Amino acid sequence: MTPSLTEAVTDHYPTRNDVAIGIEPRRDPVVWTRDGNGGPLGPASVERFDTDGFLSIDALVDADVVTDLRNELDRLRADPALAADERSICERDSGQVRSIFEVHRISPAFAALVRDPRLVGPARQLLGSDVYVHQSRVNFKPGFNGREFYWHSDFETWHAEDGMPTPRAVSVSLALTENLDSNGSLMIMPGSHRWFVSCPGATPPDHYRSSLVEQEIGTPDDASLTWLADQHGIQQITGPAGSAVFFDSNCMHGSSSNITPYARSNVFIVYNSVENTLVEPYGAAAPRPTFIASRVFDPV
Repeated sequence: MTPSLTEAVTDHYPTRNDVAIGIEPRRDPVVWTRDGNGGPLGPASVERFDTDGFLSIDALVDADVVTDLRNELDRLRADPALAADERSICERDSGQVRSIFEVHRISPAFAALVRDPRLVGPARQLLGSDVYVHQSRVNFKPGFNGREFYWHSDFETWHAEDGMPTPRAVSVSLALTENLDSNGSLMIMPGSHRWFVSCPGATPPDHYRSSLVEQEIGTPDDASLTWLADQHGIQQITGPAGSAVFFDSNCMHGSSSNITPYARSNVFIVYNSVENTLVEPYGAAAPRPTFIASRVFDPV
């Protein structure tokens, strides 16, 4: 039975508040389907995801789909009403749009994307259940002044601030522009998903308002990051428009700033298991808004 939002649930991943800095082994599976069968991914791909915590696919969607999504993205960015909406996050210095959340509820084109079997099928296979969209957003890194996203585990935030019980969620980052090794593309520490890094510090009220621009609470300490990097290394994820990476919710990842002339745009979709629905936050006084962490658990 899936726990309700108000039920007390044992916390196997303590973080925030008075918790000490520490690195503990993951307590849950990475691949939840027995033997990784029953989906579009072959055994070698499932094993790679289980080992590394991520899987890159060079051409997940067709060029015409990418073109339609980019055109839709241009339309959204030019909409003054949306720019003033709380779902749009702007860069602190330049005022340029950094992210647009809940994009699958704003745009029919992105609504169709989250239902695409090429995205949903692998998520269902890896998580061993039906899935729902926990979060969707588009991320922009404009040329010359696109800000970095510092090292973090998404699950640490989703656990502490949203009430996600276990790391039974998978993210898909689909490139809408070419992701180069020089324009602030995603970096992942392979194998880091098998360790949970506690991040002490009280979560301020309405923390999302500042953390979505520049996160400080919920970021790992330097010693933990160094240990993970020494153990697992760092891999940069590059690829053409239409390429994608599926990655476990507990992967340590980040991206550097973009000082090149070449803008970078990605759409980011989080599929959570319907058997892992949100409860009360484990490290915050109140849940984040539903445009960041959905509490509609209907299967895709």
